[in-house]
Amino acid sequence: MTEKPRDADRRKAGSTPGGSAPAEPATGDAPRVVIRNNRKITEPPAEPEGTAADAGSDVPAEGLVEDAEVVVDEIEVETGTVEGSTAAGPPVVDAPAEPVDAATSSTLGAELEALRADLDERTRDLQRVTAEYANYRKRVDRDRGVVAEQATGAVLAALLPILDDLDRAREHGDLVGPFGTVAEQLVTALGKFGLTPFGEQGDPFDPTLHEAVAHQTSADVTEPTCVQIMRRGYQLGERLLRPALVGVADPE
Repeated sequence: MTEKPRDADRRKAGSTPGGSAPAEPATGDAPRVVIRNNRKITEPPAEPEGTAADAGSDVPAEGLVEDAEVVVDEIEVETGTVEGSTAAGPPVVDAPAEPVDAATSSTLGAELEALRADLDERTRDLQRVTAEYANYRKRVDRDRGVVAEQATGAVLAALLPILDDLDRAREHGDLVGPFGTVAEQLVTALGKFGLTPFGEQGDPFDPTLHEAVAHQTSADVTEPTCVQIMRRGYQLGERLLRPALVGVADPE
């Protein structure tokens, strides 16, 4: 008897008896769906020997029809966790807040007041330190300026006798030519450091700026007036380096 096409197809497909398809091995944790089917075969009654079907023909004789029916009777779904995927869990429900009793509320209020008091104290400390630092910077800047002015004044005070000699040479008419030009450049350079001369004939007498070495009376003045300049005075900014030596005339 020839092999039926159903058996040949079964061997080629590598199926197992019973019509169940071999389940493929699961890869990783991916979901796997397995479908099992039952096949019902209906065969006609056997033909007598000697018919055309027994002559070695591979084609089934007329009336020998394979009636196959696939019945899906079970679906298995195997689920797993796929690597790299995030499984959605059950929704998270917030627990209801517990009621706060009076004791807890009082404790929290006391802690809050303590924190506020601590914050106020730290704020006052910060303000005090900031004010002290600002005053320190002002004092340092002022002291630095005073030191620089004192150093400059010391240098200029050492040059005042030279300026007195230049004034006497100017009065006698000796300050001319190249020597006069150098003298003027020196006076201009010292003036850039804030050196200011004062003491001119006819200025009102100021005891804070002038040192009187001679007194006389005159009907030409209405107040004490400097009528003679014996030595000029100098100031460095608002600082008095040297008073002027003057002769003073008082009104009669």
